[in-house]
Amino acid sequence: MNARLISLMNALNLSDLWIGTLGTIISYTIIVVILLLTLLVSFRLLVNRRKIGYLSMMLSLVILIAQYGQLIQFQLYPTPNETAVFIALILKASAFLLVNIGIFQLYNPTKAKDGIIIGVICGIMALVAATYWYIPGSFEGSPEQIKQLQPLGLELFMFVIIFVSFMLVNPRIGQNGKFQLMLTLYFCSHMIYMTNKYLFNGTQGVLTKLEQLFPMAFHIVLFLFIFERIIEMMQAIYNSSIRDGLTGLYNRKFYYNRVNQHLAQHIKVSVIFSDIDNFKKLNDTKGHHMGDQVLKQVAQIAKEVAEPDGICGRYGGEEIVVMVIGDKDETSEIAEKIRARVEAETIVTVSVGFSCYSKGIGADELIKQADEAMYKAKTTGKNKVIAYA
Repeated sequence: MNARLISLMNALNLSDLWIGTLGTIISYTIIVVILLLTLLVSFRLLVNRRKIGYLSMMLSLVILIAQYGQLIQFQLYPTPNETAVFIALILKASAFLLVNIGIFQLYNPTKAKDGIIIGVICGIMALVAATYWYIPGSFEGSPEQIKQLQPLGLELFMFVIIFVSFMLVNPRIGQNGKFQLMLTLYFCSHMIYMTNKYLFNGTQGVLTKLEQLFPMAFHIVLFLFIFERIIEMMQAIYNSSIRDGLTGLYNRKFYYNRVNQHLAQHIKVSVIFSDIDNFKKLNDTKGHHMGDQVLKQVAQIAKEVAEPDGICGRYGGEEIVVMVIGDKDETSEIAEKIRARVEAETIVTVSVGFSCYSKGIGADELIKQADEAMYKAKTTGKNKVIAYA
């Protein structure tokens, strides 16, 4: 074990645990653990999704781990040279920039314009980084004052990254609340650091502790951000497996399974089967885009009428099906509402048939009966509701 760390532990007291060197090392170690967990989650996502955003995020996390490893080293060996301090600043700025790029790429493809903006920001950061070595030499002052000026350019540039992230990244991603909280925490953390360093020369113990706690909170929110992104993607994958991509209604397989489940529990359900009249003619004369729009309108009407207890699905083509719980009169009323609203609110009409629960009937037969009733409505004048008999 490191000799300095042993001596710190031997001289341990409560003050050291809160604002002393050992407390700082513990805080940074906790942050490293949080970063390692976030890195593991990002790696799993990269393997499963192979999206560039996770690669950027992983790279930023690796840099952050290196940065905090170096900060721990600074606590054990408190007199770092200029090069070590410069590397720490570059790691800090690069990691924060890459975190924001990664978050943006989690929700957006990187287009040419975005790539140019990222390139310009990286170029500006490189120029600002050069001020660490070249600008202080043109100022007069004591070596201590010159040393204070060296990192100022990069440290002020961090505020530029925060501002640009808020203006360009925040409007184009999900989880805006978490992202805004992350930027706020980082801003507060950096302001506290700058205040403590440039106004109090790092002598304020409370500010020093806050410098450690705010980044800890930032990285916890970052972990939650990525974890929630996993949940969002899992939800999206699940929804795509049970819902129709155009209308947002349940797909045929899911709808059939739900009808089957209700019948297996002897719940008295009815199936309403609707078909848009003259849909092929609409597609041929006004185009498939208009056909898609009408189909979405009819689906929305069916969903609104059937909710909250009914289940709507797209059975195929222009066929919309609804499962409701109720007797013949209640089902007929719902079916008529769907037909009337479609006629009143869209440029098409629908032919509707329905069939009600009977003892021993299965899902296939119930749906087939409703389909036959719909076909009868279509062949006997259209734009009407007929019950299976």
